[in-house]
Amino acid sequence: MIKKNKPQILFFILLNLFFSLNAFSQKSVYAGIEIGRRAIKVSVVDVNNIRKADYKILYFATDRLDFAAHIAEKGELPQEDINKIGVTVVDQLKKIKTDFKLLEENIFIVAAPVFSQARNIDVLKAKINTLTNKNLDVLNVNEEAKTLVKGAMPPVDFANAFLLDIGAQTTKGGYIDELEDDKLEFIPLELDFGTMTLTDAVKKTVVNPNQANDMATYQEKAFDFNPVLRKKVKALLDANPPLAKKNKIYLSGGAVWAFATLYYNDEIKEHYIPLTLEDVINYDAILKNNFVKFTNQAKTNKEVARVLSTYDQQYLISANNILQTCLESIPNLQSKKVLFVKEGQVIWLISYIADRSKKVNTNF
Repeated sequence: MIKKNKPQILFFILLNLFFSLNAFSQKSVYAGIEIGRRAIKVSVVDVNNIRKADYKILYFATDRLDFAAHIAEKGELPQEDINKIGVTVVDQLKKIKTDFKLLEENIFIVAAPVFSQARNIDVLKAKINTLTNKNLDVLNVNEEAKTLVKGAMPPVDFANAFLLDIGAQTTKGGYIDELEDDKLEFIPLELDFGTMTLTDAVKKTVVNPNQANDMATYQEKAFDFNPVLRKKVKALLDANPPLAKKNKIYLSGGAVWAFATLYYNDEIKEHYIPLTLEDVINYDAILKNNFVKFTNQAKTNKEVARVLSTYDQQYLISANNILQTCLESIPNLQSKKVLFVKEGQVIWLISYIADRSKKVNTNF
């Protein structure tokens, strides 16, 4: 009997072995679909060592649509947006499953915190669940800084580093304190200035409305406003004495992305880009005195063009004022490592993976 069915038995053994090996090979590959404020972003990463943030980005795609503006205007998501999100999520899900043969439990779908303000968010959640049989998580704005830290900083550096993310509205981040019994405590950091809010604050000091968009006037007023900014940064650092003992500073956000892209102007493959205060100061001089250098580069460099389509010169000056002030205020900066978190688009996904890893303590 066994001999008679030997070919069939061998076939099923090989079939099971194939699927077992295939499933095993995909255990380290994760995917995230983020429905963001102004785009749907899709990332696929292959994680080698989550503790050291050793991962490779296999795929990234973005489809732009300004959901946040529609939520602000109507208080809800228009049906057109819900339909657009549904179609895009299904199409991308189909593509990444086909191309990467992902385990179902390794795929996450999230929406940015702004979606919690849409009174019909449950309609979108139901739509996603019906189409994909997966839940849609809405990221918690109160947990945003913690998510940034978990996703941006390698877990091996949790005890010895802190993160600052320079955004449009605020600068936020945090650090982790080691307590007794292997317990950790997350300490959030927040500065109530971001690229856009600082620009707005500087513009309000311009008395003559006719000079509001004059670059020379703006630079003068931005310089005059720097003591206010320095005072805010000093208060933040003074309120958190453990920061002085941290040997690594991780930086993320649009302000640092703009600096790294415009100043270093090359294809850096690493996830973390070392930067220095001297470079930031030199870049500041170009921003204010030779901005045409960047506008000329934008004609042939797509990444430079993307920065200049996102930020005008005033915004870039404000962004760098925050970056420079933060770095200048850190004691003994020359003895520390400063690193730009280049892959900002996958931070939340890496955070999700770290939360599910048995090798990382993210219970803080």
